[in-house]
Amino acid sequence: MKSLKFSVIILAVLLSIYLIIPTGCNNSKSRTGNDSLHGSITISGAFALYPMASKWAQEYMKLHPDVKIDISAGGAGKGMADVLSNMVDIAMVSRDVTQEEINKGAWYISVTKDAVLASVNKNNPYLEELKKKGLTREIFKDIYVTGKIKDWGTALGKGKAEGINIFTRSDACGAAEIWAKFLGVKQENLKGVGVFGDPGIAQAVQNDKLGLGYNNVIYLYDIKTHKPVEGLAAIPIDIDNNGRIDSYENFYENLDSISNAIMTGRYPSPPARELFFVSKGEPQKPIVKAFLRWILTEGQSYVKEAGYVKISDKRINEELKKLDGNKE
Repeated sequence: MKSLKFSVIILAVLLSIYLIIPTGCNNSKSRTGNDSLHGSITISGAFALYPMASKWAQEYMKLHPDVKIDISAGGAGKGMADVLSNMVDIAMVSRDVTQEEINKGAWYISVTKDAVLASVNKNNPYLEELKKKGLTREIFKDIYVTGKIKDWGTALGKGKAEGINIFTRSDACGAAEIWAKFLGVKQENLKGVGVFGDPGIAQAVQNDKLGLGYNNVIYLYDIKTHKPVEGLAAIPIDIDNNGRIDSYENFYENLDSISNAIMTGRYPSPPARELFFVSKGEPQKPIVKAFLRWILTEGQSYVKEAGYVKISDKRINEELKKLDGNKE
């Protein structure tokens, strides 16, 4: 009898332990409670998108510890070449995708917005006047394209003064292409000393008090202070060509003001533009599709924090449909 009672007790204990320990069926869930995702995603391309893509990757890998995302910046042209040759899963592209690239299989979605701004050294002797008067599109064109204007005095409508040291991008990139588009030409038509990458052109202008360049917003404003990067300032565009920067054109003081101007359309487009993620054909890897879907949904909450501008809800819905295979 005692033996029977002991066996019953042991059976009860074993049953309780079985009920407490999770079964193998629950292993399909990740530590975050989401369906388990694992594998790697490779991304390359535009410097313009690199900080935003890095933020998205960082946050996504926190949610999915078994996912690894590798990102490298080398210019939009390199990213496009990499993705079309199947070297990476996603290209970061900061310009319009061409029909030729589409014919080669480029499939793309818009993920955020930013803009290219003219950058100048903070110690430029003409900076205060530049802030008051700005430069028109035609003046920028005569500096960067025709070469008619070679000095700061002529640019400001005065007599000749110290020369303008022009910097442009040496790599095939969206920033140069969109700046050239603003001036009505192609990247190869831009004059200046060629410098590789957004950080490179920013440093070149920082080191030259008479230097003039152009940078994506995130390389001209400090993400922590929201003020211009040390040693740099933005040159306002005199949009209405009246020879002065009016209150509605004056939005260069900090990151918040220029971002608002981009979002509301007060800063012209170009050089404001959408930024794209590109794959070769519609993404087939589940992990890539899941990452892109997250970017267009929860991931949009990080856009402002990273110093970028959200695309509209309408645009997001269009891109989600495209991700689902609906081209309408």
